[in-house]
Amino acid sequence: MKTTAVILTVGLTLSAPLMAAPSQPDPFASEKKALLGSESNPGTFNFYLENDLFADTDQQYTNGIRFSWTSPDLTSYLDDKRLPVWARRYNRYITAPLGLFDDTPPKQDEIVRNLVVTLGQQMFTPKDNKRTTVDPDDRPYAGWLYLGMGYHLKHKQRMDSAIMNIGLIGPASLAKEAQDLVHDVRGIEKFDGWDNQLNNELGLQLVYERKYRTPVQRIKGALEYDIIWHGGASLGNVATYLNAGAEFRLGWFLPDDFGTSSLRPGGDNSAPGSNDLRTQSTSGYSRDQNFGLHGFIAIDGRWVLRDIFLDGNTFSHSHSVDKENWVGDVSIGASMLVEDWKISYARVFRSKEFDTQKETHSFGSISASYSF
Repeated sequence: MKTTAVILTVGLTLSAPLMAAPSQPDPFASEKKALLGSESNPGTFNFYLENDLFADTDQQYTNGIRFSWTSPDLTSYLDDKRLPVWARRYNRYITAPLGLFDDTPPKQDEIVRNLVVTLGQQMFTPKDNKRTTVDPDDRPYAGWLYLGMGYHLKHKQRMDSAIMNIGLIGPASLAKEAQDLVHDVRGIEKFDGWDNQLNNELGLQLVYERKYRTPVQRIKGALEYDIIWHGGASLGNVATYLNAGAEFRLGWFLPDDFGTSSLRPGGDNSAPGSNDLRTQSTSGYSRDQNFGLHGFIAIDGRWVLRDIFLDGNTFSHSHSVDKENWVGDVSIGASMLVEDWKISYARVFRSKEFDTQKETHSFGSISASYSF
């Protein structure tokens, strides 16, 4: 219930500008200005849900949920007034010692910037939901509740992303309470072994990824395709890995964004949705109804050096298993754009993650985005 309250509070706060009547004075105008910036465009809101019940299982990576806000396209991380006041102050604070942001590129009009703030939770369970003791051949119970802040820099066909996630692992993640609540509502048997979950630990993860989108190619009429390549790395006690992969998209009126990503272990690198749908495709066909439809196939391979959800706690003794260093995902799905909405569904197939895992894993991934 605590998790639900937090999510509802954040959701209601961020959606407050939509509910205020334009013809009446808003007593909370100053607070909204500080939260969402001074311009009328509050950006893009995104919702992600991943669960293996879509694949008729309830184990391994069993649930992931994330809410995020993507700023409108910015000219500067430091001075653009469409950014919330607190975000500009934070960016100035970390710029001085680290020199992260170059806000004076040679061709300013070719640079697009976005700030992304996320709130998410992931949970992991072994296969046997009735066992109350540790199963040495199966993964630990684990939860991860985190807040993330990311920066996206887009230049023509390329996007660079830098993301920092910080949160709590262990009972403080409220993963047990969240799973029990959902299982109560759906009438599903609860897992009895949560007393064996990882210990409380502060989790920190830094993620960098670069994506490159090939120019859209026309096949026939409005039917077109493109390929989005990616490569990156994660560093931290939550997850440390190198990764690379690609996404192939085929459909009508492809969106001018950088694809549909699943929530990767320990964090997320998903590209933000475009705030402005293209009014014309490369094939020359107008998108009069602001409608697009495409299918996609994505692959991601990771060389994993650390995964706290398999290796166990960093600073205390806990249950662990011998992980596989090479892990791969294959995602097959479809995405639809209607006006300012983008809705996607994918089935994700993941290779074995630890030595004693008896079979590969699969789960479903749903995402919905709304751009103002």
